[in-house]
Parts: sequence; C-alpha cells; structure tokens
Amino acid sequence: MLDDDLRDRAERGGPAAPDIIDEGAFFGCRVTEVEHYTDTLFRFRTARPQSLRFRPGEFVMIGLKLDGRPLLRAYSIASASWDDTLEFYSIKVKGGALTSRLRHIRAGDRVLVGRKPTGTLVVDALKPGRRLYMLSTGTGAAPFASLIREPDIYARFEEVVFTHTCRYAAELAYSEQLVSAVQGDELVGAMARDRLIYFNSLTREAGPRTGRITTLIETGELFRRIDQPAFDPAQDRVMICGSMAMLDELKSILLTRGFAEGSNAKPGDFVIEKAFAGDGV
Repeated sequence: MLDDDLRDRAERGGPAAPDIIDEGAFFGCRVTEVEHYTDTLFRFRTARPQSLRFRPGEFVMIGLKLDGRPLLRAYSIASASWDDTLEFYSIKVKGGALTSRLRHIRAGDRVLVGRKPTGTLVVDALKPGRRLYMLSTGTGAAPFASLIREPDIYARFEEVVFTHTCRYAAELAYSEQLVSAVQGDELVGAMARDRLIYFNSLTREAGPRTGRITTLIETGELFRRIDQPAFDPAQDRVMICGSMAMLDELKSILLTRGFAEGSNAKPGDFVIEKAFAGDGV
C-alpha cells in the first residue's frame, strides 16, 4: 500500500514525516527517487537506516503493506555499501503480486526493507584470483551494481569483467548508465576505467553483440570480444546472477572446466545466487 498520508503532507507543505520508521521486523523507508526504463524495468532509491549494514552483493527482503500485512520478495541491494541511500532494480510483472503494485511507487511513498541482509554473491565466498567475472541476465545485474561501485573489488582483482545479457537493447539502459556513472565516479572512477570491462549482448534483437551468455562462453566469442583468455580456475573467479536455467547451465560449464563452487563457509572459484532466480512476483 502506498503511503498517501506521507505524500499529502509533502504536497501541503506540512511537517515532514521521518525518512525511516520502525515496522517491527522491517524498516519503513521513504522512497527518494524512481526511474523507469521500459514497461518492464525500473529502479528506485530509498532512505537508508543508519543501522543497516551489508556486504556488497547481498540482498534483503523488500515489500509493501497489503491489507495491513507485508507482501515481500528478495531484492539485491544495488547501491554501494558506503552510500547513504539504498538502490534497487526491479522488473514489473503484469499481475505480479508485488511488482504490479511496486511499479507505481513515487518519491515520498514508503516501502518495507528487511533488517537482515544476506546472500552468496560476496567476495568473501571466493578464493583470491586475478580476474573476476560477473555474469548477469536481466535484473540479475543488480548485485553487481553494488560490487563494481566498491574500491575493494579493484584492490582484489586485476580485471573485473561485468556482463549483462537482455532480450532487447532498451533493457540494457540500466547497466549502461551504471557503468558510465562508475567510470566517472570520484571514488572508484580511475580504477574502474583501468580495470572494469563491460560486455553486453542481446537475445531477441539484432545488435553489435547477440547471443545467450552461455553460448558466447562455450563458443569462445565472449573471450575473443573482450580480449581475455578462456576460463581458467587457477586465475578466474566467477559470480552468476540470472534465471534459474542460466544459473544451472553456467554452473555445469564451470564444473566441467574444473571450477569449485564456493560459499560463505567455504570459499571457492565461483558463486551463484538463487534467491530471486524466479523473477516472477
């Protein structure tokens, strides 16, 4: 449910409601910014609770109140760990229980944000390496939006390869905007311009680069395009976020090539995130 009282007070010029309120197991965070890219994709920012700490790549539960009860789903935190706001990147599903409502939020509304970030797409779950691949499809780019904003990533890896595969060119707007902003950022821009490699491709529309990321890896086209050697478990580390089919296929490719899956308890050569692979609410 959108916070009409909060919006009305702002329009009347009355006393401002607090940016953060206590909602028990959740924070009630004021929306500060909303940007729509297509009829199926948008991003939004909220105020950040001072007590909320997270590792880049983690997710939290996000939602709205519906008939007094929380309606929730897992969302990666797309903002940097040092940012004073929280960013989220979302699909819009027609008839989706949550996203069909969330798509209508505006600055001044309030959303629920969970208090306990978690997830496996963190560098702590990876062994040290020379090159880090971040492979994403659709809104799976969100956790990597947080990671490529972090100075620590460029201190740990000599090259950071961020790939984003979507159906249509318009759906790449978020990652293109993101990479441009990171490369121009005062904190990490110099490191990103030197070490960050961005690669995108399309699957349902002609473009400079077409094909599923799994196909581009198996044929070697990805590596030729970015002028890098093929996957090597001795040097490369991989993070994967996307559809369940994409996760399963890439996991099989990596296991076949000698990579070991990692976790928070036991770091390895690659990690995947299944918490929001369904992408359908």
